[in-house]
Amino acid sequence: MKKFRKVLDGLTTSSPVNPGGSPACGSAAGTPSAAPTPRDLEIQETLMSEHFQICKTVRHGFPYQPTALAFDPVQKILAIGTRSGGVRLLGRPGVDCHCQHESGAAVLQLQFLINEGALVTACADDTLHLWNLRQRRPAILHSLKFNRERITFCHLPFQSKWLYVGTERGNTHIVNIESFVLSGYVIMWNKAIELSTKTHPGPVVHLSDSPKDEGKLLIGFESGTIVMWDLRVKRADFRIYYDEAIHSVSWHHEGRQFMCSHSDGSLSMWNMRNTAKPFQVTFPHGKTQRDSRKESCKPILKVEYKTSRNSSEAFVVFSGGLSYDKAGRRPTLTIMHGKAITVLEMDYPIVDFMVLCDTPYLNEVQEPYAVVVLLEKDFVVVDLTQSNFPIFENPYPMDVHESPVTCTAYFADCPPDIIPVLYSIGAKHKKTGYSHKEWPVSGGTWTVGSQTYPEIIVTGHADGSIKFWDATAITLQMLYKLKTSKVFENPKSGDMGRSGDLVEEDPYAVQMISWCPQSRIFCVVGISAHVILYSFSKHDANTTITSLEVRLQCEMEDVISPSDTENTPCYSDPSGLSPQPQPPSPRSNTPDSTRDSITCLKVKDRMIRTPPGYQAELVVQFLWIDGEPPQQITSLDLNSAYGLLAVGNCNGLAVVDYLQKTILLCMNTLELYGSADPFQRLTRSPRKNRQSTSGLTELSDNQVSLDLERSKSPTSESRENSFSRSRSSSVSSIDRETKEAVTTLQFMESYGRKSDSLPTPCLWVGTSLGLVLIIPMSIPMDEQERQEDHVTVAPTGTVLMLKGSILRFSFLDCGGALIHSPYEVWRDQQAPGDPDRPRKRKLVNFSASSSQEASGDCHLAVVCSERQAKVFLMPTQACLYVHNITESSFVLRADVVSVCNSVCLACFCANGHIMTLSLPSLRPLLDVNYLPLTDMRIARTFCFTNGGQALYLCSPTEIQRITYSQEMCDNLQEMLGELFTPIETPEAQNRGFLKGFFGGNAQTFDREELFGEASAGKGSRSLAQHIPGQGGMEGMKAAAGGVVGELARARIALDERGQRLGELEERTALMMTSAETFSKHAHEMMLKCKDKKWYQF
Repeated sequence: MKKFRKVLDGLTTSSPVNPGGSPACGSAAGTPSAAPTPRDLEIQETLMSEHFQICKTVRHGFPYQPTALAFDPVQKILAIGTRSGGVRLLGRPGVDCHCQHESGAAVLQLQFLINEGALVTACADDTLHLWNLRQRRPAILHSLKFNRERITFCHLPFQSKWLYVGTERGNTHIVNIESFVLSGYVIMWNKAIELSTKTHPGPVVHLSDSPKDEGKLLIGFESGTIVMWDLRVKRADFRIYYDEAIHSVSWHHEGRQFMCSHSDGSLSMWNMRNTAKPFQVTFPHGKTQRDSRKESCKPILKVEYKTSRNSSEAFVVFSGGLSYDKAGRRPTLTIMHGKAITVLEMDYPIVDFMVLCDTPYLNEVQEPYAVVVLLEKDFVVVDLTQSNFPIFENPYPMDVHESPVTCTAYFADCPPDIIPVLYSIGAKHKKTGYSHKEWPVSGGTWTVGSQTYPEIIVTGHADGSIKFWDATAITLQMLYKLKTSKVFENPKSGDMGRSGDLVEEDPYAVQMISWCPQSRIFCVVGISAHVILYSFSKHDANTTITSLEVRLQCEMEDVISPSDTENTPCYSDPSGLSPQPQPPSPRSNTPDSTRDSITCLKVKDRMIRTPPGYQAELVVQFLWIDGEPPQQITSLDLNSAYGLLAVGNCNGLAVVDYLQKTILLCMNTLELYGSADPFQRLTRSPRKNRQSTSGLTELSDNQVSLDLERSKSPTSESRENSFSRSRSSSVSSIDRETKEAVTTLQFMESYGRKSDSLPTPCLWVGTSLGLVLIIPMSIPMDEQERQEDHVTVAPTGTVLMLKGSILRFSFLDCGGALIHSPYEVWRDQQAPGDPDRPRKRKLVNFSASSSQEASGDCHLAVVCSERQAKVFLMPTQACLYVHNITESSFVLRADVVSVCNSVCLACFCANGHIMTLSLPSLRPLLDVNYLPLTDMRIARTFCFTNGGQALYLCSPTEIQRITYSQEMCDNLQEMLGELFTPIETPEAQNRGFLKGFFGGNAQTFDREELFGEASAGKGSRSLAQHIPGQGGMEGMKAAAGGVVGELARARIALDERGQRLGELEERTALMMTSAETFSKHAHEMMLKCKDKKWYQF
């Protein structure tokens, strides 16, 4: 704990600040009439560096660019591999784990060690990895890197420790799963095929052991060659040469026949008794043409052949195979059950699918009950037990990307009643028709941790929709969906006119959101320069949406001549020059002010019936001016206690009274300064300055580095085009660098002038040039007067200055505690009630005077810009602390958050650094290079929240949550779910005497005897290199204290002991060779000297 003492005796405008800072900002228009009382300011700061640590917590959403799928039928855990080297492990709701290969190579195939708590991944860099799933954070135990051959297919038989690996050269290698080393047993391609064959069979595309005899391995080559290899005698039982390329093979459980899928859209059935030709060839989707030939079909990429106990007819499930003439057809999954053929159309291409069965034994009746279908952008599970094949309702948040995410907001420690209310409203609009059975992926265990509090994530999307998510206890579940496009009329072709020039597509895309959970007032900023204000009600209502039009035009050219010093002393405009409080702006509501004053979108002007939930009350739209589209909105703030809404763009500021539905202030940025403008500006040049923007959809794929994109200090250009597809515009670079935008807004109880003795409602305005304006307001406190009298807004010209664009305001009392903005307690205005006794407004105020008795006459203002942070004492406006956050980069996001019962300033920079600073002293507590290369998607969606948490969109389909709190990192293990639970492996069915006698029992097969080092020798060291896992010790520590920890520790100890024994064996062999050599030489010497006399030596 550290004390910071600042003596405030006789502070003036020129008082110095801490070293490295700038001159204090005060007033240039004179000193206040009464100086502050001399006293000591004592603030005890409790946060230290040891309270902070960066750690990823959980990842939500659909795995981006999936490539592979696997399922453990005993543990009921599902694994999905991705193109970027990620592995997603899913179980029951709450059991959701993300793993990442350090190489970033695409995952080609996944193989569970069924009921063993382990997973084998085969990656595109020809490396096999063994993951330990018996810990909450899986880690790699072993890796095996192939050097001369490329991996194409892997197969791990049930309850076997030997993994079959097929390669591009057509060879099949065998890997010991326990030691992760190659066996000396190799099936070479030239041994598998006949010597008379003149062509190479191609890569191995399939490997499987016969259900009837595990000693027989079926090898499928891409060219159409199939070989049944007898592992015992090391030769082929039979070979099949088919004309069409093979994509997959699936066995009947009795092992007497198997089915192949081919590139011509056909399925071939083969009987083990006669392999000369298939006994059945079908084209499920190919029709017979007039010349008796089948029409050409697309390849069937995968087929699964499963038998059912209740039906004599087997299930045949396959993907693809449609005829080429059906252009435009969506990807399909076909289910054949007897003569019935069901074709399920999918929204996206099928990556992989798996039929889920009751038994893990391949030689038993499979009894399929579901099909897991992995699509490029979705994940579907089909119920096979019902004739209409309904799908299961997905409990995971896989639809985050239903429409591309364009903005995010994160609210921790919300009011406890808000989540149940949103869920009850959203549940009424859920889809129906799902399967009534339980979700089949039900493995693992998860319990709600002890340290939980309500958390909500809000996502805005390109189609104008808003989604509220329950993010409590590191889970994610959708609560409620709001469609902002319903506020507007559907634009007809050519009906939008010039407004279509502003946005090429996605005119409703959400750019910014502001939400007050206490009052439940919600505000949305759209890319078409519109703002929608919603109120919440549990009842439906017939409402008419009020529309206000704002005309903001910059009258001056933003050519700036800075003052003598870089940080000019602040200015205060004389009271006589302050603009008078304005009634609703006539420019905004006069229909004939300009002929081309049109809006981008047309609001519905009729009464509409709105369902329970969020109901639109007010729409504020910026107008086209002189043929130029309105500038995009760059800042927004609302305050339910004041009933005010402030909106800013690169031209100026508008303040709206949403209770009276009027515009209080509509001024460009220059008019706000009055005579206190610290810069000198020239008049506007006659050329037009037109903005070129487009939709937000490209947010998902733009991976350009921020440092390369903006090497100079960002200004308003970054705000006004923050969601445009391209950073370029028709204005010159000089205009972009000098145009002044309103970048942040904050309503607060504060001091508008240095002479004020009591705090009043104020609007703090931050601009892209690093200037801060404080605008006091006079708001009637009586409820009836508030509805009838005007709110007066009087810009005073008070100016503070920082380096870089202003990002965030926050306020502390003189004890260092955070002062929250006042708010109105929520009341349902649509609820039926007594008309004679209407519900009154209940306001909650957090002024500094109410939070502190001894220090009630002042508070601290924290201002953060892209370059630096400052702490001002109000009302004297003295700068107490300054910290230059970065010189080489710039801050993208800054928030004052509560951590460990205290507050700090959290910053995220464009170079990927995450920093925290103490308050009020701005002492650095954390600086971690978390994301070395930050792309635009992360930059636009990163946000902090209380409790030491943050989130960002790590891919177009996934939300990554992180923590920067040491306490949460320490408690993370108990918050995560367990992937592995001890379960008895089901016993194999008794086949019975007659079936075993006539059908032939599955023969026992000792793989250890064939593949072990004693019989097969060691594998080639030059072919594959063993790499010890980096996470073995970490996994052991993470699981220490339980049975899993003991098992992990024992396995690692055995691995290390085996490695030492191997080294000892090699040294022993060298010593034996040396001894044999010495004995040989000694024997030769004895023979040479045997017949010589002693004197002959």
